[in-house]
Amino acid sequence: MQNKLTKTEHYSPSEDTIFFANYIEDEKGNNALDIGTGSGYLAQVLLTNFNHVVATDTNYNSIKKAHAVIDDCVCCNAADALHIDFDLVICNMPYLPSDEIVDATVDGLHEGLEVPFRIIKSAKNVLKKNGKMIFLTSSLANYEKLLKQTESLGFHVKIVATKKIFFEELILVEAIN
Repeated sequence: MQNKLTKTEHYSPSEDTIFFANYIEDEKGNNALDIGTGSGYLAQVLLTNFNHVVATDTNYNSIKKAHAVIDDCVCCNAADALHIDFDLVICNMPYLPSDEIVDATVDGLHEGLEVPFRIIKSAKNVLKKNGKMIFLTSSLANYEKLLKQTESLGFHVKIVATKKIFFEELILVEAIN
């Protein structure tokens, strides 16, 4: 499936972003949230089928760039500063196992779990009942443990798509609140 969006001048989406974008392009609803938006590329995909899209990121420079393609950008940790309910929350998570955070866009700490689980807990607080969270993880992380941790929060969890690339498999997970 070919990508329908135009690329912004400052960012060329990587293979994981395109994989994620193609999966979410038919999602519909009223309010959507893109946690860790980076350039705003995935949030831009959601603009087609949602009335209101919010993008968050901890990096202020990312938020400034994302604001070129999406109006509602908030510099904060995950969804911690938000007080509105969302039908859909998406996140292309930092999932690589690491001892410390050197690159916040990829380092997920111990087993690639600590940062993703914090994000999922934050998202749970703003997700409507029966709302959906879709997140990306990897075979390089302990994704089976992450699925169990997500279920422990009351989500119904399933793997909805996978894609092999180079030395890993990308894993898209759907978690229903």
